[in-house]
Amino acid sequence: MRAYAVVLLILLIISMAVPVMAAQEERYSYITVKDITINLNNGRAIIHVNYKVDEATRFLFFLLGKQDLKNKLMKILNYEDARINRIDLSSADFTVEDAALSYGKGIYWYPSHAFNIVIPSLSVQSPQATRNFTMTKEFPSGMGYFATDTRA
Repeated sequence: MRAYAVVLLILLIISMAVPVMAAQEERYSYITVKDITINLNNGRAIIHVNYKVDEATRFLFFLLGKQDLKNKLMKILNYEDARINRIDLSSADFTVEDAALSYGKGIYWYPSHAFNIVIPSLSVQSPQATRNFTMTKEFPSGMGYFATDTRA
């Protein structure tokens, strides 16, 4: 009888803790995003993501590979045509070709973009300016810039 009470108490504590853990808006599944940096030039976006994965899942990556991690990061970024350049258990690099609209003569417009989770620290850098945001789910309003190499 006492064992049932202990099990019931543990289940009650876990059921109260789960909503608190799920309330983290910068978290998606076992990934907690720390920051995202987007570097813009010549219509291309180079995206660097720093994140933390739950300790319990690290062992699974060594057994099963990182495909699920890649899929979840792609879902977080919300770019259909992003290409993964590098990935490990704490950061990843992506490239999005044609992320910005070209107006010719090296003039570009990077449009607003929505992410699928809240990003604690977002930095969007062009050759002329840097825009920083905290606790945002989107890059609002877009950003115009001039390419440093107009031959592209």
